[in-house]
Amino acid sequence: MPGQLQGKCILITGGAQGIGLECARAYVREGARVAIADVDRKQTEKAVEELGASTLAVDCDVADGASVTRAVAQITAAFGAIDAVHNNAGVSMPSKPLHLTEEDEWDRLLRVNLKSVFWTTKLCHPYLKASHGSILNTASMVGVIGQSNHAAYVATKGGMISLTKAMALDYAADGIRVNAVCPAGVWTPMLRQWATEQENPAEIESYLDRIHPLGYCPGGDVIADASVFLLSPAARFITGCILPVSGGAELGYKL
Repeated sequence: MPGQLQGKCILITGGAQGIGLECARAYVREGARVAIADVDRKQTEKAVEELGASTLAVDCDVADGASVTRAVAQITAAFGAIDAVHNNAGVSMPSKPLHLTEEDEWDRLLRVNLKSVFWTTKLCHPYLKASHGSILNTASMVGVIGQSNHAAYVATKGGMISLTKAMALDYAADGIRVNAVCPAGVWTPMLRQWATEQENPAEIESYLDRIHPLGYCPGGDVIADASVFLLSPAARFITGCILPVSGGAELGYKL
C-alpha cells in the first residue's frame, strides 16, 4: 500500500537529530522525499546515510536568510517542488528569567525559533501555492501554559502559535494549510544529556514521567506520528490547529 505521504517533497529544518530526525524517518517511511536542512553537517550526512536515496542533505542556518535562500534553491533543483515545510529547528537556551537574559541571547532565540518561519514561508510560498501544500510548525506546550526560567524561549513558542493561526487565515485562499504540534517533554539526545548532568538524574526522569498524565515521557516518534497526520491528505480539512502531543500535560493538577 502507498504511504500517507507518497510522492510528497518535504523540507524539514532541524531534521538531523531529535524530534526532527524522528519526523524525517516517518516521512520517508510514508513515501515522501525529504530534504533534511540542518546547521550540523556531520549529523545531517549521518541522517541521510541512514534514510537513503529519498533524502537530501542541506546545509542551512535557519537564522540566516541567505542560507535559507540557498537551501530552497538546492531543494527545488533536486526535487522540482516543495509540497510541505516543517519548521522544526529551534534552540531553548538560555534557561533564565527575562531580566537576566542578555540581548544577544534574546535575539538568537528570536532569529532561530521565529524569524526562521518568516524566511521559509517567504521563500517557499510559491512552491506551496503551486502544490496546495502544507506548513507544519513545531511549537511547544510552554507557548500555551508558560514555563519558569525560560522567558525568551516561551516567547518564541507563543509567537509561533499565534503566527500559525495568522498564517492559516492568510494562506487558506491559496490552498495552503498551516498547523502546529505542541510537545511537552520528549526524550531526545539533548534532553538525555541534560538529565544526566543534573544532581539526581533518576529523580529528573521520574519527574518528566510524572508531568504527563499518561504516565511517561515519550520519544520523538509520538511527535512524528502526529506530524505525518497533519501533513497527510487525512488532515485535508484541518488548518490553524495547535495540536497538543503532550500526554495531557496541560490539563491541570493531578493528585
